[in-house]
Amino acid sequence: MKLKRITFILAMSIATTALAQDKPKKPLGYQNTPIIPGTKWHVHDGERPQPKIVTPGEPSTQEKAGTAPSDAVVLFDGKDLSKWKHGNGKDAQWKVENGYAEVAGGDIMTKDEFGPDVQLHLEFATPPAKGDGQGRGNSGCFFFGRYEIQILDSFDNPTYPDGQATAIYGQMPPLVNASLPPQKWQQYDIVFEGPRFNEDGTVAKPAVVTVLHNGVVTQNRTVLIGNTPHQQVGKYQKHGEKGPVRLQDHGNPMRFRNMWIRELKPVDSQ
Repeated sequence: MKLKRITFILAMSIATTALAQDKPKKPLGYQNTPIIPGTKWHVHDGERPQPKIVTPGEPSTQEKAGTAPSDAVVLFDGKDLSKWKHGNGKDAQWKVENGYAEVAGGDIMTKDEFGPDVQLHLEFATPPAKGDGQGRGNSGCFFFGRYEIQILDSFDNPTYPDGQATAIYGQMPPLVNASLPPQKWQQYDIVFEGPRFNEDGTVAKPAVVTVLHNGVVTQNRTVLIGNTPHQQVGKYQKHGEKGPVRLQDHGNPMRFRNMWIRELKPVDSQ
């Protein structure tokens, strides 16, 4: 009797599975709605490409660096600077120990180029407070090698506002000062939208940047007026849609860890 019952349950299970397989899938979304302007897709179109699944990384703590999202290019994981070089093309020679890289011997830039739109994450620690203003914990993060987001020890350290931490150097001060004390690990999360140029070199769309400093928004889709030279007004000069990320050696023993980057592409073009 028990064997017959088991046989019956198995038969019902197989039949249910077969019916489920034969049953047509319910269509996702709608095909009878208006087309979204500028696209080929209907409003709520179920046939539009699905966003790919990305596994977020582990968050950092003061004691331990986090990890990158599953689709990021890891620029530095605490082991080596194989993704970086100096301007002369030689491999980066900054000191690497205890999971961080310490500034020494000139600027470094990524061997690969990224763009036009990217998300960059980096973490830094400034040295013990020594000096003041621009002479204290100074570095910079450059997109396309020319658009600088300032890195500085801005904790209880007044300087010109368009030169403090997360400023677009020489152009726009941060909305607020979210700096931690020296030697604490701090985080920058930057969304950089590269400029677009017309064939004749004129600007079709200027660069735009959003910055979060230790989780606080300090630049909110700020438009850049050009590159970021010292003591001059920036201007645009046509360049490619991809470029390197550059970290500055400003003579201070800054430390960096957990650096990664993601190129940002609309789901329809992935």
